[in-house]
Amino acid sequence: MGWWPFKRKEKVLDEEPHMRGARMWIQDLREVCERCYDDHEEGQRLIGELKAEWNEASDRMEVEASLLDGLERRADKLLQADAVAWLEWLDEEEFWKPGWREEPPEE
Repeated sequence: MGWWPFKRKEKVLDEEPHMRGARMWIQDLREVCERCYDDHEEGQRLIGELKAEWNEASDRMEVEASLLDGLERRADKLLQADAVAWLEWLDEEEFWKPGWREEPPEE
């Protein structure tokens, strides 16, 4: 009795790779920085490695241009920071939110 008319159809699983969103990339950047909060030079080295990952993902069209721009702006600020500025950026909550833009200084 191998025949049964009400057999469930097998579902085909879509094998599309998972693409990381803005929050995940920003979270990765923040985790790298916080692990090296007391050694900004090591943190800056790790940011360089993370930037390479962003660029590879961008080449594969997995990162939108606006996200890449935001990640690059954050990375530039962190890479240019000295030890004091490094800690200030780490403590700045707005810096870690998606859509962050540095406000021009008011005159």
